[in-house]
Amino acid sequence: IKVVMGSDTRISGYMLRSALTAGLTSMGIYIDFVGVIPTPGVAYITKLKKAKAGIMISASHNPAKDNGIKIFNSDGFKFSDEIENKIEDYMDDLDSILVDPLPGDKVGKFKYAEDEYFLYRDYLSHCVKGNFKDIKIVLDTANGAAYRAAKDVFLDLRAELVVINDAPNGRNINVKCGSTHPEILAKVVVGYEADLGLAYDGDADRLIAVDKFGNIDGDKIIGILALGMKNAGTLKNDKVVTTVMSNIGFEKYLKENNIELLRANVGDRNVLEMMQKEDVAIGGEQSGHIILKDYATTGDGILSSLKLVEVIRDTGKDLHELVSAIKDAPQTLINVKVDNAKKNTWDKNEKITSFIDEINKKHSDEVRILVRKSGTEPLIRVMTEGENKQLVHKLAEDIAKLIETELN
Repeated sequence: IKVVMGSDTRISGYMLRSALTAGLTSMGIYIDFVGVIPTPGVAYITKLKKAKAGIMISASHNPAKDNGIKIFNSDGFKFSDEIENKIEDYMDDLDSILVDPLPGDKVGKFKYAEDEYFLYRDYLSHCVKGNFKDIKIVLDTANGAAYRAAKDVFLDLRAELVVINDAPNGRNINVKCGSTHPEILAKVVVGYEADLGLAYDGDADRLIAVDKFGNIDGDKIIGILALGMKNAGTLKNDKVVTTVMSNIGFEKYLKENNIELLRANVGDRNVLEMMQKEDVAIGGEQSGHIILKDYATTGDGILSSLKLVEVIRDTGKDLHELVSAIKDAPQTLINVKVDNAKKNTWDKNEKITSFIDEINKKHSDEVRILVRKSGTEPLIRVMTEGENKQLVHKLAEDIAKLIETELN
């Protein structure tokens, strides 16, 4: 049995790699370690090499002190929630699964297979027709997994390139850079008079784009890509899948271009599940996590950025012009830090739920409200949107204040 393993650049990745290697090889599993590579690179190589599973060691957009594990099946898709929950159950009750250890001549083997990185890099280059000659781009690789791949691919496609935050030291991943902090990128784009800027997160499965004036956009990229696909005849069923977080202005833009928006629950698994069910070619999240199902099995920030630049090149319009067609309704998002133990039960608190119900009854025609727990952090996220900016902001603050009072 073979498993493909990769990691982002955080220093704790070495420790987790050693622990995983010890556990997996003791069970007779062979590991191909492909080195520092974006998460979608692990998914791609797992499928290409027909490995039993792929393991990515990364905490994505989170700080360097965090780390985690993403697991893919042999087809390059993330494990289902059911399987991941089962693994967690086993971890909580190891005695139930412990078996006699294998003899020393039956254990598996760890192998450095870092040259397999080039399989992924070359695949990305081949996803683009033509080249990007005379397009000036600034890349922010977040001192993360994209620090080599993004630069290599865009240079291969002959783009004029400026690269920042591409010197990882194990501790500077996502620190005031990348898709979670694109402010410096915006200044560099303006300063270098570039056509656009592209920012990835720590494991490069997300993309945020910056136009030539330094304006930053997330899920509008999905709209631009979708319209480009529609014009090229590759937008299956003229549908796009996003989440309940997507702005109603974005939905209006799609509708005006005869594209239907389907909303899934937050989480790339939920988006992908709906994409597969409805046979949709593109879907994603407001965070910049975009799935192009005809090309990849999971979100790929570098791939998304390549297809975005391809649309810019083919339409002859710059990013600012393309994005300006999508008018967002005012939206407020507040993250309320809560005790992790109470995060999962916020919706059982009668004061909170009753308060939200009252607002919905009173302002159902004016404001859309969404309250949900974060999947990765001890946070409750409160989002409101509507045409009345002052009302939208006030209601978000009122809900957030009550949640903070009740849960802390």
